[in-house]
Amino acid sequence: MELNSDIFKIKHNGIAPKQGNILISEPFAPDSIFSRSVILLAEHNEEGTIGFILNKPLKQNLAQITDNFGNIDMKVSIGGPVSKANIYYIHTYGKLIPESIKIKNNLYWGGNFKVLQTLLESGTVNERKIRFFIGYSGWQLKQLEDELKKDFWLVSDIDTKTIMRYDKEIWNKVISKLDKRYSIWQHFPENPNLN
Repeated sequence: MELNSDIFKIKHNGIAPKQGNILISEPFAPDSIFSRSVILLAEHNEEGTIGFILNKPLKQNLAQITDNFGNIDMKVSIGGPVSKANIYYIHTYGKLIPESIKIKNNLYWGGNFKVLQTLLESGTVNERKIRFFIGYSGWQLKQLEDELKKDFWLVSDIDTKTIMRYDKEIWNKVISKLDKRYSIWQHFPENPNLN
């Protein structure tokens, strides 16, 4: 029986990347940080693209990584390979954290750090409404579009509630909601050579 190699190719669904969308990596992405990743596009404009990987949680919590937030026992994820010495955050607090950048609907990123520290210290902030990342994923002008043409990514949409969950299985879950042709991706081992 001949294997249909077309199952590994991304059939573009007509969704162009924009702020608030997600990128879903193809199943055999060679770079381990992007392997089976789902990336939220926090910014996408004529200057480039910034995103955060949603499904690569770390074992350490925020207090173990930095003392800038006091003894806050909150989860942290790898946001991407760029600027790995910095902490970034997305949240649903809106204007409660001034200078936040709106991503979509009730989803924001960044904002006034001192205000965030005060909110954390007072216990106002909870983990269902904020996510922390080390580093981010970035693309220069037209770089992402080139990667889309090479079938590295599929663009899709996602709701804010799903974005705010620390869920390692999000790649499988978003794949299961796509066209049936992608369901086979879920059944292939990450490294076919080990099978």
